[in-house]
Amino acid sequence: MLPAEDEPVFKGGQKSLFTFIYNNLIYPEYSRENCLQGTVQISFKLNKQGKIWYSEVKKGFGTDLDAEALRVVRLTSGKWTMPFEHDTLTSMVLPVNFALKDFKCEERSKDEINAAINAYHARMGISNVIFNYYDKKVEGNADAADELRIQTLKAQLGYDDKFIDRLLKQAQRKLKQEDRQGACEDFQIIRRLGSDKSAPFIDQYCK
Repeated sequence: MLPAEDEPVFKGGQKSLFTFIYNNLIYPEYSRENCLQGTVQISFKLNKQGKIWYSEVKKGFGTDLDAEALRVVRLTSGKWTMPFEHDTLTSMVLPVNFALKDFKCEERSKDEINAAINAYHARMGISNVIFNYYDKKVEGNADAADELRIQTLKAQLGYDDKFIDRLLKQAQRKLKQEDRQGACEDFQIIRRLGSDKSAPFIDQYCK
């Protein structure tokens, strides 16, 4: 543990750091709809310029909360004041809190929460089947006979036009946060769901 005077400090101080995280946090859709909340611990390392060169989830939930916590911590890169002798191999840990109000989440039991987490993992497995199909389709290697099955899986998970539009708006919001990497990840998911709505954005921002 570093002495306090030897620790990197977010520009503006601790209050500014948590205000920054609060203002930039985009509550993930699955976790919001399933009352998944709590604190994700992100471990990261800073270089001499105060930029994050390594980050990982130290303690999370195994859901989309983890990815969003990692993303929002990544946005702090370059916003740290560094002590002269800071060891760039030293890990720092930042808690990112997700809290839902007015969603009646207090009515959800622990078993229901655990079931939602398990369902998320199953959902991601099915999503990967869909992604792989459209990856092959782009390459010209997809079996057309599988198209109906893939469409059924998409309907099962709610990957419809409304979902695509929400994801597109989320990506555009990330662009406004100057998070091109996060936005491009969303644009690529849209493409991997068989939609061409993100194609202009991929051409402009993700090449």
